[in-house]
Amino acid sequence: MTTSITRRTTAAALGLTAALVLAACGNPSDGGTTEVAATSGSKTKINLSPDQDRVTTDKVDSIAVRVPEKIRKRGTLEIVDSSGSAAPLTFHATDNKTVIGVEPDIASLVADVLGLELHINTVSWENIFVGLDSAKYDVGFSNITVTEERKEKYDFATYREDNLGFEAKKGSGLKITGAEDVAGRTVAVSSGTNQEKLLVQWSKENEKAGREPVDIKYYQNESDTYLALQSGRIDLYLGPNPTAAYHAATTGKTEVVGHHSGAGSTLQGLIAATTKKDSGLVEPLAAALNEIIDNGTYDKVLERWGLSDEAVTKSEINPPGLPRTNK
Repeated sequence: MTTSITRRTTAAALGLTAALVLAACGNPSDGGTTEVAATSGSKTKINLSPDQDRVTTDKVDSIAVRVPEKIRKRGTLEIVDSSGSAAPLTFHATDNKTVIGVEPDIASLVADVLGLELHINTVSWENIFVGLDSAKYDVGFSNITVTEERKEKYDFATYREDNLGFEAKKGSGLKITGAEDVAGRTVAVSSGTNQEKLLVQWSKENEKAGREPVDIKYYQNESDTYLALQSGRIDLYLGPNPTAAYHAATTGKTEVVGHHSGAGSTLQGLIAATTKKDSGLVEPLAAALNEIIDNGTYDKVLERWGLSDEAVTKSEINPPGLPRTNK
């Protein structure tokens, strides 16, 4: 996996950006949709309405029986994701209350395989982990990257590649390929994320090399970040590449000017279902994810959200993650 990181990540990230080129905006008469161009050259219509008509699959008894008894008796899979709007990962439908996106769709398929009713809990990013620690929630589906630090407290079952995107005001002329390109730049990032770790590490590398550090900024919400970007108060916003590409495509005001693996320069980052360590849930989660990968419903969900380029061929349990040094 590590030997082809540069080619693989660049191709995937560039493909995803292409996949999210806006073709047309939806309108209320068709229930609220956005149409984007798929990598094949065809068009994918993204349903933004509360009536999602999600892809479904059948229960697999041999996998469902492996779920911890407490959860089986309860009958629900308590998943948790971030309350922040991050299309096309997790965001609200046109009714401003129904949670939609690729993350809840994949979680829904997993719940189907496990024979459980999906119950979505949306909380602030930091409270995802607080809730997992206390066993209030069973599993996090919230674009959570596998990291070596997190593996001390959590078990992971992977289901997507993790690629980051640097977003700039359209026509900025910026191109970000490494630490030196953000030296002296003002860059916004979300606190407590692997994006932040990458940016902090790059800033330290710049200082060590005699360059200016990164001026890192934090905002309460996405709208404040994009206002700062448009007004020139920040040069860049570093976030998940799917959200950066989607925002750039649907607004036409920004552009993705650089990509990077979420696990650093030597390892392809991976997004994973996250559960409290030794909860007994990670193995059936991985088995359920492999079931939907094998039966094709996983591909249908990724295609539905224009994210086919982030597909994995199998779910892995606790693979190597973002190193502590983030180099």
